[in-house]
Amino acid sequence: MNAGFVADASVAAAWVVESQSTEATDRLFVEVEAGAPVQVPVLWMFEVANALRTLRRRRRIDQQGYAVARAGLGRLRPFIDTEGPQLALRKTVPLATRDSALNKAARRAGVRTLL
Repeated sequence: MNAGFVADASVAAAWVVESQSTEATDRLFVEVEAGAPVQVPVLWMFEVANALRTLRRRRRIDQQGYAVARAGLGRLRPFIDTEGPQLALRKTVPLATRDSALNKAARRAGVRTLL
């Protein structure tokens, strides 16, 4: 079975908020919809909630967009890893993040990145 990939909150926000999406995040979402497994760290739900609140506070999304984003994320069923940090490294799966510093650190650690 395909181990899928690890997704962080920045990618989740891109999946449900159009202004945050790119062609690459859209491709990953198509994979997820087709059944590719997504693994996330235990704090992922809180990080995503914070990202959406930040977008709302900065008026990047309105109240309706916020509600639609939350509903969209509620339909996702990621595998929540509770074993601790270094998820992509430990699981030997690629990392999907829009955070350039995290991408750089992952590559230095030998983790393949998707964005």
